[in-house]
Amino acid sequence: MTVLSDPSGAPDDFPAKILVADDDPMILELLKGAITSFGYQCVTATNGEEALERLKEGGFSVVLTDITMPKMDGMALLKEAKNLYPRLDVIMITGYAETYSYTEVIKAGACDFISKPFNIDELEAKLNRVFREQTLVRKLEHLSMCDVLTGLYNRRGFDAKLHEEIPRAHRQEYPVFLAIVDVDGFKKYNDEHGHQAGDLALQAIGKVLLDNTRDKVDICCRYGGDEFAIILPYTQNGQAVSIAGRILDQYRKNPFGATTLSIGLAPFIRRPEQSWEEDIEDLVRRADQAMYAGKAAGGDRITCDDSLSADNPRCA
Repeated sequence: MTVLSDPSGAPDDFPAKILVADDDPMILELLKGAITSFGYQCVTATNGEEALERLKEGGFSVVLTDITMPKMDGMALLKEAKNLYPRLDVIMITGYAETYSYTEVIKAGACDFISKPFNIDELEAKLNRVFREQTLVRKLEHLSMCDVLTGLYNRRGFDAKLHEEIPRAHRQEYPVFLAIVDVDGFKKYNDEHGHQAGDLALQAIGKVLLDNTRDKVDICCRYGGDEFAIILPYTQNGQAVSIAGRILDQYRKNPFGATTLSIGLAPFIRRPEQSWEEDIEDLVRRADQAMYAGKAAGGDRITCDDSLSADNPRCA
């Protein structure tokens, strides 16, 4: 089953990664030692600008930042971080002399604050609370974005993950591909064998997708009916075609009746003159068109967007 990741994309089986920003080396060392002793990963920055650079590495669950820092203070960092990573939790470190009140800090987007001099037990308790809430959010999201039959993301989950992944890929400069998978002859199979058999076939296809994609990297979805979608981040042209090829080859070994798979594949292309929404719609349209072209040609094949076909012999 596809497991929903934390807000920043950090794998669930890795220790949570926390970014600490403070211009006082002693405070940084103290916080890093404490956070590491709690069982979390810790990365440090000495000001807001450096912290924003660190955030580009990805995988952070929480930012713990002092308010008073040179170059970019904690409030400016909070604003920029929440703008770039809306679901990132930020805890502010405040001194008694700070001009910002608790209410102002929370209204600005922080999830909590801790006062200097701080107590290590209090810090651990606040971090534990944040991670409990993140876990609860993930569980609720899973219920709302999970397809009950296959355990994959549903259409709502697909839309959410695509709109999350595409801007991040552009920001961090890595490629993303989209595969649309349709079951050829599924209606006939369903009519002849019954809906229960059809459901078993869809479950099996979902497992084929999971077995042949990268765990906690690729995002497998049930797009609707007998159609599936796979978001493939960190993927070059040949690798995307290879993943689609593995799926096709495995299904050919154990098909359901006379059904086959048609797979359409397209890369994300950023066009500055268009909005993000237009670029995402264009990606889905091109992958969908490639898939339908494959079905029209007889199905049981990978059909690639025009930008890929010339370089890949498996592309129809």
